[in-house]
Amino acid sequence: MYALLQSPAPAGPPGWTQFVFIGGMALMFYFLLIRPQSKARKEMEARLSKLKAGDEVVLTSGLYATIDRVEDKHIWVKLGGSVVKARRAAVASLASEPETKN
Repeated sequence: MYALLQSPAPAGPPGWTQFVFIGGMALMFYFLLIRPQSKARKEMEARLSKLKAGDEVVLTSGLYATIDRVEDKHIWVKLGGSVVKARRAAVASLASEPETKN
């Protein structure tokens, strides 16, 4: 008789709402972090593929240099009076591009 007088336990939200919440978080993570980063990486790869002799570039070390010649994965840059071999990935930007503030 006591069991009949007790009120039923309160029901929680349906189980599918957790999946909707997790799915929404995954979409936010993709659009706020993954997509912009991959877009910037593709733009940088496109810029690096267009490098040619005579371009003035800024290296990741902050040095300004002029490209002497371009190879598959390396570039030869003029720094002052000397020519130095560097990786293509060492190019941060073209010297003519405006600097971006991060």
